[in-house]
Amino acid sequence: MIERALKGNEKYWGWVGLLLLLIGVGFACYIYQLYTGLGITGMSRDISWGVYIAQFTYLVGVAASAVMLVIPKYLHNYKKYTNVVIFGEFLAIAAVTMCLLFIIVDIGQPARVLNVLLHPTPNSILFWDMIVLNGYLIINVIVGWNTLLADKKDVPAPGWVKPFIYLSIPWAVSIHTVTAFLYAGLPGRHMWLTAIMAPRFLASAFASGPSLLILLLLLVKSVSKFDPGKEAIQSIAKTVCYAMIINVFFLCMEFFTAFYSNIPSHMHSLQYLFAGLHGHDRLVPWMWTSAFLAVVGIFIMLVPALRKQTGYLAVGCASIFLSTWIDKGVGLVIGGFIPNPFETVTEYYPTFPEIAISIAIWAIGALILTILYKIAISVREEQVETDVI
Repeated sequence: MIERALKGNEKYWGWVGLLLLLIGVGFACYIYQLYTGLGITGMSRDISWGVYIAQFTYLVGVAASAVMLVIPKYLHNYKKYTNVVIFGEFLAIAAVTMCLLFIIVDIGQPARVLNVLLHPTPNSILFWDMIVLNGYLIINVIVGWNTLLADKKDVPAPGWVKPFIYLSIPWAVSIHTVTAFLYAGLPGRHMWLTAIMAPRFLASAFASGPSLLILLLLLVKSVSKFDPGKEAIQSIAKTVCYAMIINVFFLCMEFFTAFYSNIPSHMHSLQYLFAGLHGHDRLVPWMWTSAFLAVVGIFIMLVPALRKQTGYLAVGCASIFLSTWIDKGVGLVIGGFIPNPFETVTEYYPTFPEIAISIAIWAIGALILTILYKIAISVREEQVETDVI
């Protein structure tokens, strides 16, 4: 079915061309990084995780969100998700691929990946993170592709696929839980040393991923003959709303614990992010923008009269997606490093090559998603034409 992705209008090929251009620029910067080293990035001794790991962390959540469609569809037989669950699985494939690429560019020399395979260390969280991420990618490829093949032939999915579908549910939870343990298991970083890090990750994941999926489904509806269905989109929107409320609630719990206990080490990171610390306030505008977008997104998704209007729905989903991206993709990682164990502040400034490489990886994910969605849309359009006949 891959040949279906080779057919498209001028806008389609223009979009593909733009993605390839971004990938080319980023690849050139990556070659420069391979030749020069990670010194070209804004990372340092005090801040050893930057844009790369921040994007990895965020995209793990986007990948895990596919389970919010799989559970209603396959465990509760919610038929409204029949035509859209494949789009969630394909989004997970693109997101996990980007996660793996961000890890590769962050470790410097890609050959270092072999160390995990040649010298497995089960007591390392990184070892288990490799297992769950690659496993989740394989599961979604198997389930997504075979489900689409069955849809093309207008037959039920093969029986042997069902175990993989059910396995994907706990596996989706595991990929973000293990990623959260990477942070919560570091005792020297007080902002991350919290028992609710994994629940926070899952709550933000179930808000960010489905909100992006809604935006993609609205885009699919506008550029093709396939209609995902208003009820399905509204149902996903409710999931986004409740998950985002829980996410904000968990963040408020972190503030209460830190400031009511009045323990300086637990307060400093949050102070740096939202008010500045020792004259350093680079991320303060970002974090307050995240808070504002969270309020806007929740309000729109919570009011049925607004949520049911396509324009407001798109604004609400975009607000929540950007809010969670700033919170987890910017504030969480950088804030955890500030202040350092010596109580000094070293701010982080991403460099142009670092940003270009990150954009290129996002472009690779978008290209994968474009190809997979093009194939899925063509199959869905054939089904619509057949039903009409």
